[in-house]
Amino acid sequence: MIRQIGPITMREAKPEDLEAILALHRRAFGGEAEASLIRALEEGGYSRLSWIAEEAGEVAGHIFFSEIDLQRDAELLPVLALAPMAVHPAKQRRGIGQALLGEGLEQCRRKGFPAVFVLGNPGFYGKLGFSPKLAEPFSSPYSGPHFMAIELRPNFLKKKKGRVLYSRPFLALES
Repeated sequence: MIRQIGPITMREAKPEDLEAILALHRRAFGGEAEASLIRALEEGGYSRLSWIAEEAGEVAGHIFFSEIDLQRDAELLPVLALAPMAVHPAKQRRGIGQALLGEGLEQCRRKGFPAVFVLGNPGFYGKLGFSPKLAEPFSSPYSGPHFMAIELRPNFLKKKKGRVLYSRPFLALES
């Protein structure tokens, strides 16, 4: 599916987009960590949605969702982690990130995923429904006020508690 918003085209990333995506994350974050995370998640088979915003044929923004597990007692429920997300520094504050986030969440909902967890700025992510309160009952290496969740399936997280189990590539960031 391709979505056009003014001069921005949003679509699912293709394998040939990978190097441009990695270069975008290096530029946006000023280092290699996020690019390495994407590569490791792709190689490990955890990728569930990689969505880009293009402007004039160049990658202007990218959002990445990978599968993680929600553990309740002995039950493992597949959910998503949103990380990383980047917009080219020269193209920020133009609504690209918010459009990517909205479109990315809609694509994840269509794929049947029930919830997404993110570590980030509550002011930004809260605009599209992420809530620290929804994530609070779940322990995680990222627990705290910047750890948030959104339900893509109504009431999926309500009255649940447990642990969010991140994949190995995320855990490698910790060491």
